[in-house]
Amino acid sequence: MTGAFEYQGRELDIFAHAARWKRYWVSRVIQWVRGDVLEVGAGLGANTLLLQSSAVRSWHCLEPDPELGVRLHAAIADLPATSASTGTIRTVAEHRFDSILYLDVLEHIQADRDELSMAASMLRPGGHLIVLSPAHQFLFSEFDASIGHHRRYNRNSLQACSPPDCRLEVMFYLDCAGVLLSLANRLLLRQRMPTVRQIQAWDMYVVPISQIVDPVLKYRVGKTVVGVWTRRRDRPAGTDT
Repeated sequence: MTGAFEYQGRELDIFAHAARWKRYWVSRVIQWVRGDVLEVGAGLGANTLLLQSSAVRSWHCLEPDPELGVRLHAAIADLPATSASTGTIRTVAEHRFDSILYLDVLEHIQADRDELSMAASMLRPGGHLIVLSPAHQFLFSEFDASIGHHRRYNRNSLQACSPPDCRLEVMFYLDCAGVLLSLANRLLLRQRMPTVRQIQAWDMYVVPISQIVDPVLKYRVGKTVVGVWTRRRDRPAGTDT
């Protein structure tokens, strides 16, 4: 996040009830989370807790909203080698990381390409940049607008944000069954915020269907898109470009 940012995070408490969904997407990205990790827009620290593993050496949470930052510090207080600061990515620009995460965050940032470019410059060679965001602009709803989303992504628009000096490792969709629910909200319900009961129903009944069908569809359909980039390693002197 390269500019001033204010965010209330009202939906974070509601989506904390989506335990199956969180376990699902975590299982798809955790292989790239290792070494010294930076989590941009860490919110309440829920993802921080889920992504801990023996592959992680240290973890720094960055949260631009001071009120969320207070709750974040409390959530991670007992985690070893884990710290947090309030600010944008410029706050930690002098540091280098092995993994940098944007988990439901990039869509909140106006200058998304500039943001990822700066993040990539902070990766060590061979390090990973991981983005998880809501998919498909045709699903943009009252909910998106109410929580400050500038856009939703598809494969093409997220790939267009590819930072220099990085290789796109993989890009895929998750939660194919959830597309129908998002479309229903976009066209019919037009809710600015889901209820806890709705989130629990989606998590209990819809996410398990997606877990079965997503692999059948080869992860080509879904309401969430994930992109992973790897920072290119420096070429030896004299190597052809």
